[in-house]
Amino acid sequence: MDATLDSTLYTPPDTERDTGAALTPPLRDMVYGQLRAAVLDGGFGPRERLAEMRLAARFGVSRTPVREALARLLADGLIERGDGGFFVTIPNLAQLRDLYELRVTLELRGIARAIDDPSVRHEPGVLKAELDRWYAMRERPPDPDPRFVVQDERFHAELSRASGNLALTDALVAVSERIRRVRMYDFLTRDRVETTITEHIEIMEAVRDGRLDDGHRALHAHVGDSMAVVLERAQRAMTQMALHADRL
Repeated sequence: MDATLDSTLYTPPDTERDTGAALTPPLRDMVYGQLRAAVLDGGFGPRERLAEMRLAARFGVSRTPVREALARLLADGLIERGDGGFFVTIPNLAQLRDLYELRVTLELRGIARAIDDPSVRHEPGVLKAELDRWYAMRERPPDPDPRFVVQDERFHAELSRASGNLALTDALVAVSERIRRVRMYDFLTRDRVETTITEHIEIMEAVRDGRLDDGHRALHAHVGDSMAVVLERAQRAMTQMALHADRL
């Protein structure tokens, strides 16, 4: 997986490099944003140390913005401090079980709140735009790729956003990012990708057509309708991730 970061985007003024002058927010934010994306998208191995000097050279910046970015990622829970430095956080099985359970709860609540309160309506424009994307993917399914997890996360975030509770959506996005490094290895086969596309369309069509109970059941089955299913998926994804890391 190519995680090269274009250092030309991050060349600082000579004064910052040479004298340690105060950072401008755009530089700080760019380094954080690009490093965060690389962490989330599998740009670093599970046992790869995130060394300040190496990252600074990669970005073409001083160590100061890298140090600040690492501190923010540590606060985000996306990296952790280990022997000799920082490493990407990989949840253990117990943590994954808890995070998966939280994800299921947040997913289902987006539809359940509309079932509980008839005044809640899913935004038709959001549903249509996302459905059109998945109709196109059904016509031309993408090749299996760990990065497909980003498309999957977008579907679930948009379905949640359409329900109108943005705080719920923000929480779902946050927990999805914390388990992305494991979940991305759930999309390595063509049948898994195609099944996901089919199920996404089924869920969203049911919600669009007002068949909320059907949509809720389909979503529950899709994300895991029992803790046994959730745990099995977490274990399978962790195994795939370990095999991938051993090949690097």
